[in-house]
Order: sequence, then structure tokens, then C-alpha cells
Amino acid sequence: MNFENIRLEKGLYTSGKSFTDALESMDPSEGYCGTDLEGLDAFQRQLKRFDIRVSGQHSDSIEKFFRNTESAALFPEYVSRAVMQGIEENDVLNSVIATTTAIDGLDYRAIASITPDADATAINEGSVIPETKIQTQQNLIPLFKRGRILTASYEAIRFQRLDVFTIALKQIGAAIARAQIKDAVNVLLNGDGNGNEAKVLTTASGELTYSDLLNLWMSLYPYTMTTLIASPDVFAKILSMDEFKDSAASRSFDGTGKVVTPFGAELLRYDGMPEGTIIALDKNFALEKVQAGNVVTEADKLIDRQLERAAVTSTTGFAKIFADASVALKVN
Repeated sequence: MNFENIRLEKGLYTSGKSFTDALESMDPSEGYCGTDLEGLDAFQRQLKRFDIRVSGQHSDSIEKFFRNTESAALFPEYVSRAVMQGIEENDVLNSVIATTTAIDGLDYRAIASITPDADATAINEGSVIPETKIQTQQNLIPLFKRGRILTASYEAIRFQRLDVFTIALKQIGAAIARAQIKDAVNVLLNGDGNGNEAKVLTTASGELTYSDLLNLWMSLYPYTMTTLIASPDVFAKILSMDEFKDSAASRSFDGTGKVVTPFGAELLRYDGMPEGTIIALDKNFALEKVQAGNVVTEADKLIDRQLERAAVTSTTGFAKIFADASVALKVN
């Protein structure tokens, strides 16, 4: 089979494609339909080629990657995948973003959509048809590089099992995921630099009540409130409300740790939220995630066993699509 004859080298990381995409172009997965290797991608087939087991009770040690120069070329991709797994397992952005846009550079100008107050109801003959205006934003969307530096020397960890090392790498991914949700919440509250800060409501009594949440829900119309992001103090106040104690929300929280409110919206706790603040949004229309490439590792260093001071990063930013698809409530 072709996967056993592919020449692996550092240049696959600088080909303009991801490492796996570069492998796939030389060894398409479609050619393995109906074989024992069906379901594996090109990278996983290379792990099989060199008999490297990265998970399970009988996983190999890190040094297995470095038995020869070709198998060593697989190590940075393994690191990237483990970090990405950590991001995905700790990622709450799927409850916040409408779409993800992948870009090749670092400059991105988002579009904004402006809708009229009128609904798209029946239009009388001769009347004006309401319009939705779509325009590019004036200012570029800022992108931020988030990541960590590996500080372990190869000699210190060469005999470490890969399944345990994967856990350490997943922790890096978890840290990146926390940084990205921080960036997303900041844009929801303060805008993306294009004058689209969130509309802020305040409580009437200075205390958060169920009526305040109902008003927040109604203020989001014509959008649907799919997600609530609350500071820890507000999160606790919501869960202590009688309407939540006696609802399916309480049973869901007790069973899964996730809260679905009586409004049908998912309630998320975010420790970095300003105290006394909650954001309501329609995740289908509020926010766009802009991503410059996938998780990036310093491949040359890792292939040459220079793990110490090797960076693992992800570059992302966030842009508002419909500015009025999110509303903030401040508990005074």
C-alpha cells in the first residue's frame, strides 16, 4: 500500500497545507475503502506504519517517534492533535459562535448585518420592502495568539508513555480554550472595535429576579435566546431562584452539570465575566470566530528533539455579525 512508501520530512510542515492535508494529497484516504485501514486518515496510517501506539494501556514511549528521521517527522502532528483534543474537550464556544472562518493571513475585515425593525410580514402593494444591509466593517478584526511553551527536555521525558504525555498536552489545549472564550466574551460585551458594543440593561431593584431574566429574554426579540453566559455570582443567584429549583433546569444540572433554563437557553458559568453581569445571545447570529490556521507547533524544534522552549499556539479572533443578537444585563 502507498502509505508505506511515503517519504516523511520537515518540509511537509511548510507546504502551505496542514501536515495531514499534505499527507492526504500523497496518500488519499479514499483509496482505502473496503480495507482494514478504512476509517484512518493519512496521519493515523503513518502511525500504523511505524507501529506507534499513542493511547491505551500499551501505548509506546515518546522515544518511539525518534527511532528514525521519518517517524520523528510525525511527532509535531501528534503534539498538535493532542492539544486540539484538549481544546475540543474544554470548548464551550460551540454554544456561543455562529460560524468559524479559516483565513490564511492575519488581516481580516468582517461583515456586519443590519436589519430594520419591521418583520418580514405580508407586504402591501406599493409599499416599501424592508431591507437587510450587509457591509464590511471599517476596522480589522484583532487576532490573538494563545498558547504555551513546552519546558521539558527530551532526555527527561523520552521514556514517558505517550498516553500520559497526551494528558499534559491536553492541559495546554484546555488553557487555550479558556483564553479563547475570554476573547469571545470580551467581544460580546465591548465589541470588535467597530462601534458594536453590547446593549446593556440594568435590574430595576438592584437584585436579580426572574422578571429581570424574562425582560432580558424579551429584549432579544426577534432573536431567540439560545445561550446565557453569567458571572459566578449571577450564576449562583439564578440557580437559587425558585423557578430554577423546581424546573427541569435543576434536574439537568444535578445529572450532567449543564443547565438548560426555563427559556430553553443553555446557562454557562464564566469566571472571567465582570461581577454582576450576564449576557444573553442567539448563538446562530451573534458571533463569528476567525481562525488563522490550526494549532501550530514549532515543528523543526520538536523533530530535532528540542522540546524545551518549543511553542504550541493557536491564533483566533472574534467578530460580531448581528450586533443586536446579544444583550447584556448588569445587576446594580
